[in-house]
Amino acid sequence: MRSLSPQPTLVDQVYEAILSDITEGRFGSESRLIQEDIAAALGVSRQPVQQALLLLSRHGVLRDAPGRGLMVAPLDPAQVRDLYEIRGAMDGLAASLAARRSSSAAAEGKAPIERGRAAVKSGSFARMIAADMEFHFLLYRLSGNPLVAQVCAPHWTCLRRVMGEVLARAEAPRDIWDDHEAILEAVLAGDAERAGQLSRAHVNNASDALAESIAARPAPAAAAVPRTRRRAAAS
Repeated sequence: MRSLSPQPTLVDQVYEAILSDITEGRFGSESRLIQEDIAAALGVSRQPVQQALLLLSRHGVLRDAPGRGLMVAPLDPAQVRDLYEIRGAMDGLAASLAARRSSSAAAEGKAPIERGRAAVKSGSFARMIAADMEFHFLLYRLSGNPLVAQVCAPHWTCLRRVMGEVLARAEAPRDIWDDHEAILEAVLAGDAERAGQLSRAHVNNASDALAESIAARPAPAAAAVPRTRRRAAAS
């Protein structure tokens, strides 16, 4: 057998480019996605675009459009709550396990917290979401149970979508980094019960805020075309 390359495939890159455009509001809810336009903007053929769109459809980000094609699926507050219930349980478990291990590696969490606070000040949705993911995936790794990250990873496609849309609607982004810092302190102290409680409370509070925002406010205007002339690197 030949060794597998860890580099992302072209389909992976197209998938990430489309998801990033949706997350950052370049495609709003119910925007129709045109394969030819996306392929031209990314400088790739239609085949990887078609495959990426099918994957995004399977992951619940897109749905069938009236007539033909695909469109960005509107967010459902009930689905958001269901998703965050699962995430709350898994994040609580990860934080508790990480605290029981009481690993000095948990000190790594200080850097993502600093980057997260800087991202909030910058106003960049992409930086805020990336820092948030970095912190939570660090806890998954520190849990010592590789299945935690494997179970949680697929949900982050939809979580990114939810976070991006709510950030776009908020007058001021909610600063979640005090919560993260308190969770990290409990992990470093080896207090598994407190770490789990704080992590679950953090996710539950986020769920309530996100679901209320989605239900109460209209979707942002749809963008007409994807980001101009951004090319995906060949794999």
